[in-house]
This record gives sequence, C-alpha cells and structure tokens, in this order.
Amino acid sequence: MSEDLEPRAPTEAEALDAYSRTVSAVAAAVTPQVAALRLGQGGGSAVVFDSRSHLVTNAHVVGSAGSGKATFSDGTETHFDVVGRDALSDLAVVRVHGDAPAAAVFGDADKLVVGQLVVAVGNPLGLAGSVTAGVVSALGRALPVRQGRAGRVIENVIQTDAALNPGNSGGALADSTGRVVGINTAVAGFGLGLAVPVNSTTLRIIDTLLADGRVRRAYLGVVGVPAPLPDDVAERTGQRAGLRVVEVVPGGPAHRSGLRAGDLILTVGRTEIHDAQGIQRKLFAEAIDQDLPVTVLRNGAMVDVYAVPSELSAE
Repeated sequence: MSEDLEPRAPTEAEALDAYSRTVSAVAAAVTPQVAALRLGQGGGSAVVFDSRSHLVTNAHVVGSAGSGKATFSDGTETHFDVVGRDALSDLAVVRVHGDAPAAAVFGDADKLVVGQLVVAVGNPLGLAGSVTAGVVSALGRALPVRQGRAGRVIENVIQTDAALNPGNSGGALADSTGRVVGINTAVAGFGLGLAVPVNSTTLRIIDTLLADGRVRRAYLGVVGVPAPLPDDVAERTGQRAGLRVVEVVPGGPAHRSGLRAGDLILTVGRTEIHDAQGIQRKLFAEAIDQDLPVTVLRNGAMVDVYAVPSELSAE
C-alpha cells in the first residue's frame, strides 16, 4: 500500500474537538435530568428515573430525612418526599412534587471497560449543574457498607478519575452516549471517585424501593474468599473457582444446614458461585425462609446441603 493511502492520524486539535464534542453532548443531555437536593444542613444530587417524578440518589444523601427541596438546572425548585432508602446498596428513591424533566436513559455498567470515557454530572460544593469528565480507571471494586449491625459489600463499584466533590453524591455518571451507568457515591481520595453501578441488580433494588420503600434481604451467615477449584473438579464441572468458607456464624442458617469452615461452595440455588457477591445476588426477599440448595466440595467429594435463610435484620 502506498503512503498516500495510509490513514492519516488526527491532529491534536481534531482529537480535542472530538473529545470536547462528546463531553458537551453528554452534558447537554444529562444536566437537565440531574437535580440538586437540599435536606437540612446537607445535600447532594439525584437523577430523574422515570416519568412519575421519581429520582434516584444515594441513601447517605437523604439519611433519615423524610423530605427536602430539589432544584433543577433550569432553576425550577420543588419539594420532594423520600420514597425509600437502602443503606446496604447506598441507593434511595425520592419523588418530587409536580412534574420532573424527562427521565435519564439508564445503561448497563456491566458492559463498561477500563479506559472508557465517562462524564459526571452533579452539584459539587453547591455549584449546580457541574460537569467533569474522565475515564473508568478500574472496575470490580468493592465498597463495604453498613446498616446498624448489618454489613454488605456493594459489588462491581466503578472507579473513575472524573473529579468528584461533596455534593456530587447521588449524581449521574454517564457514558459517551449519555446513558447513566452509575450513581456517584463517594470520594475515595485525591483524583479518585466511586460510583454504584447501574446494572440488573441495582435496577432491581430501585424497583423494590419504588414498590415497598425498603429492600428485604435474606441472611445465610457465612464468610468466604474466592478460591480455585482442584484441576480434576474444574475439568469435570467446567467451573474454575468457588467460594472457600472461612467462617460460619454460630447458630445461623448456614451453621444449621451443616456448612463448615473449609467447604468450597460451588453453587447456591443451582447457580455457580465465584465470590461473595454471587451469594448476595441470591439473597433477596424471595429466599427468606425457603430451602436454598448449596453444593460444596468437601474432602474431595461434592456434598449437597439445604439452608433456610432468615431475614437480615438492620438493627
């Protein structure tokens, strides 16, 4: 191929223009869908979720408050009521009085890749409609959260270098097409932000908050770490890793079922398990007080047990 036919690399100015156009387009699309929330002495941001004036934010933004005031980017102010909150996912739903702007388009954070452009829209330090841009700097992070004595890990948290400051919490993290793929939740350190991913699990939590105002969870009572399966078992089952039980809570459902420290959990509810988050996905309300089959590898043999998860108490 002659040199004349080789593709020409874009100039620095052309590349910057393309980047700027993308960020500007996302900002224009998403900013109207993000509100500033004020609750007493605190505040944050929220994203319009549906056509019924519901907005999604962080549980830590609303705290224990029942209502507050929302301000949209066009200056419209309105009161809102808290519909529901779930500290163990750091998600909450509020409903504004009257009409809200058109709902944001929500994407799937499970399809993100490291290095992908993301744009954060929120109200940091009280500065409404602020936009910052960066990249997904890591995926699969875990964010420990607590509610009373109950603890949980938010799975697949998005790490980004888009600048986040107090007030960004509850705001939108959008991809280059303007789809909201995360709800900004924390400032982890200088130049580092975290966002709760928007995926099938979090959308299920939001739907539950809309319907019931809270999320009921089942409790099993095991602590484990990911571990590889022995080569012969991996070859036979096609599964490469499971969850090694390191602790069984005395008197808990797992203990009563016969699960033991040292067991390697392969499946829960007939679904392959590779980490603690895999178990969490099986422990929603429908699992409470129901037989839950658990297959473990114990002393080289596969053993089936049936656990009956109890309801997780937030106290």
